[in-house]
Amino acid sequence: MRKFFLTLGYSGLSPKAPGTVGSFVALLMGIALLEYISVSNLFMLAILITVMSVKQIDIYEKEVGVHDGKEIVIDELAGMWLALSIANASPENMMYIAPLSFFFFRLFDIWKPSIIGKIDKKVSGGWGVMGDDVVAGIAAGVAANGVYQLLVLYIL
Repeated sequence: MRKFFLTLGYSGLSPKAPGTVGSFVALLMGIALLEYISVSNLFMLAILITVMSVKQIDIYEKEVGVHDGKEIVIDELAGMWLALSIANASPENMMYIAPLSFFFFRLFDIWKPSIIGKIDKKVSGGWGVMGDDVVAGIAAGVAANGVYQLLVLYIL
């Protein structure tokens, strides 16, 4: 059950780009959830999953003996949902916010600029695994919303 949770329904076991696959699954789940819950509830779910995941990751890492294994993609879910929430995703703007959030989240998660990279390198255990993606999700949400606002102002 723990592996199912941490690999986001085994999507993290993808042989190619497990982080991207996990992020895409998380995006689809977030879009589906936003049909039934508010964006603030999605934000709170992301925080709840982050806190729950830290302990589960600590246990899993002791079992397998590897820090931040590529199969762990629950951190991508937290980051994607934070990005969607902070970008203020809604059914009306989803066709713009969803791809922008996905693009910026993957960009920041792979590139790891500034504090994101420091968290990734210097924080151990579950907080290290989750922390960089949480900050990447926050940055992605701000960037996605900023680009969307510029699109609305000048193009849409």
